[in-house]
Amino acid sequence: MTDIFEVPIPDNDLLDKADQLRLASIKISQTNDNERIRALNLMADYLEKNSRLIIEANIKDYKKAENKGISKALLSRLKLTKEKLSLGIEGVRKVGDLSDPLGQIQMKKELSEGLILERKTVPIGVLGVIFESRPDAVMQISSLAIRSGNGVMLKGGSEAYFTNLEIVSALKKGLEESGFDKNAICLLTSRKDSMAMLNLEKYINLIIPRGSNELVKFIQENTRIPVLGHADGICHLYIDNEVNIEMALKVALDSKIQYPAACNAVETLLIHREIASDFLKKAIPIFKSKDVKLIGDKKSVELGVDFEANYVDWQTEYLDLILSIKIVDNVEKAISHVQEFSSKHTDGIITNNISNANKFMNEVDSAGVFHNCSTRFADGFRYGFGAEVGISTQALPPRGPVGLEGLVTYKYFLKGNGNIVDDFSLGKSVYTHKDL
Repeated sequence: MTDIFEVPIPDNDLLDKADQLRLASIKISQTNDNERIRALNLMADYLEKNSRLIIEANIKDYKKAENKGISKALLSRLKLTKEKLSLGIEGVRKVGDLSDPLGQIQMKKELSEGLILERKTVPIGVLGVIFESRPDAVMQISSLAIRSGNGVMLKGGSEAYFTNLEIVSALKKGLEESGFDKNAICLLTSRKDSMAMLNLEKYINLIIPRGSNELVKFIQENTRIPVLGHADGICHLYIDNEVNIEMALKVALDSKIQYPAACNAVETLLIHREIASDFLKKAIPIFKSKDVKLIGDKKSVELGVDFEANYVDWQTEYLDLILSIKIVDNVEKAISHVQEFSSKHTDGIITNNISNANKFMNEVDSAGVFHNCSTRFADGFRYGFGAEVGISTQALPPRGPVGLEGLVTYKYFLKGNGNIVDDFSLGKSVYTHKDL
């Protein structure tokens, strides 16, 4: 792995961009709720006006990436259909419908007579987001950044070069028309800049990587800037013995094939031994008809799974139409497997037994734990956040899909009337610590 001191030093051009972005973020932090909502609506308007150019640019990027032999997973993420673009634009507007995340008073307390302490939400400052392939992420991230009063430096993968340029161009036009500083959104296009931005700790307050395990780990190990992200999306679905098999099959299929390149797609299916035969008898033909390659332990191979799994399969994020299957004795064994191999992203259980469901959900320490529903619901838009900047699998907050509330921090505001600490030691003043 590259040592942190081998990461390029930012050149003057990048430093100028970072400084302009920092100043723009300060201006945005001082705007009011209505101004930021108006900016988002204008950003969405310009995305709609430029949708043809954006789709044409994406077709150009897709053909170029396809000729280079890029993986199916990355190609799937790269493709921006009219429907996906429309959903992205809708997401920008929906972020404007959310409650203002800024200026929220989390605590108000009288420390002493005339001495009032408040804790209020404020923007983080400047976000640095590095992502691979997904041009729709540009819309999501930019809208969340502006809504939360932050500036954002974006570095997308080279495979989405032309698409990202068109999207950012449209977003900047919306910002300008709203009266905001267009420098609040900064797009980097060179690999050198994307690496050098890791050394911009004086300008960037938080790095959010979205991409492969290798990308995230590299960033975590090569910057002094705080990093929010997840390295893997190894999600599990456990089919319990007390279950409606038809429902279990429906949920398992959706969790795997609805969008296999997503980080919330299931990679390992755990099945209780008592219903394994009945479940696989129905599941195997259907999975095969959807071109899913099944890899299983010895017991599942005996029940018709074609390929035998090894230890590496349990810790692999396929991002493809490949599914690992393991037969387990009970819910305890399922939990044990998940605890060993889960990336703490999203794990689910399908069961009619509420006690088993609660046990699984309470003992599995993942950002999302689901009962009787697809793992694909682990998404900021589906959670009602409008969009997300990424998924966090760390134990400390923010955790799971990160929306607006994950892009603000807080400050303590203390207002007095000539109060001094020495008066308390002399007995002239006393602490009341009264909640207001």
